[in-house]
Amino acid sequence: MRLDVLNHGYPRRTKLLFALIRRFSGHPVPDAARIVFYRPDFYGDRAKHFTHEAMRGPSAWSVGDRELMAAYVSKVNRTAFCIAAHTATATQAYQDADRVTAALTDLDTADLTEPLRETLRMLGTLTRERTLTADDMRKVLAAGATPDQIRDALAVCAAFNITDRLADTFAFALLTPEAFQAGATYLLKRGYR
Repeated sequence: MRLDVLNHGYPRRTKLLFALIRRFSGHPVPDAARIVFYRPDFYGDRAKHFTHEAMRGPSAWSVGDRELMAAYVSKVNRTAFCIAAHTATATQAYQDADRVTAALTDLDTADLTEPLRETLRMLGTLTRERTLTADDMRKVLAAGATPDQIRDALAVCAAFNITDRLADTFAFALLTPEAFQAGATYLLKRGYR
């Protein structure tokens, strides 16, 4: 059920910002951005910081890899808004739509490095089952992922399991393909701040 607060629960200054964004971008402010402006002291500021660090902080994973992880976790959660947003962003980051589509369609046959493939499997297991075993971790390490890469991937997984649940709970509105592309361009340029 979409709460009216996502449409109207903002101070005048924030409403003005949303109007300016819409005017200059030609697209509405996505609900993922709207939610961080509602009660920023409670959720928004912390969420932006955590997500930005997970997605754009120092990591052996590329930005494209982390955006693909976000899209993959969102696919496992069946969260349409986040699948579309992070598929678009991963595609722009990699400059390779076929690679992203293949990874989200069939992980076994997609053209991915083994550390990334096994890490995505691990994130899928954690998202579906909400638990991991020592064997799950051994598989990722045996595929060549480092402990730091696993930690970074788990941060992406945490950020998007939270975001996916918010997107579903608040019924985030889907955007046009052009708006998702514009959002992807913004995320690649500015990150999640």
